[in-house]
Amino acid sequence: QVQVVESGGGLVQTGGSLKLSCASTRRTASNNAMGWFRQAPGREREFVAAISWNGATKNYLDAVKDRFTISRDRAKGTAYLQMNLLKPEDTGVYYCAISRLAVPSTAPSTYQYWGQGTQVTVSS
Repeated sequence: QVQVVESGGGLVQTGGSLKLSCASTRRTASNNAMGWFRQAPGREREFVAAISWNGATKNYLDAVKDRFTISRDRAKGTAYLQMNLLKPEDTGVYYCAISRLAVPSTAPSTYQYWGQGTQVTVSS
C-alpha cells in the first residue's frame, strides 16, 4: 500500500520560512516525479512545484519561483519544499503527490498518489 505523508506545516509570520517534508514508499517514488500542490479555503487546488525523478528538472508556480525550492532524496523516497519569504497568500493546505510520470507536470490528473496535506498559515 502506497503511503504519502507530509509534515512541517505550521503558523509563521509574513517573511518567515518553513520546510515541508514528504515521505513516501521508496520503491514507488524513486522513478517518478513528485510534486507539491496547495489549496486555500474556497479555492481550487493549485500546483506549486514539481521535481523530476532524478531531480534534474524542477517546475514552479510563478508566484513562488524566487521564494520556494523543491528537492528530493531518491534513496529515501522523500521530497522537500523549502519556503522562504512567506506571504499571507501562501496560506493553505499543502499536499505532496507522486506522479505517474518521470518528468514534472503541473496537472493534478498526472499524479497518482496523494498525501493528506499539512496546514501552512502565514499571518500578516
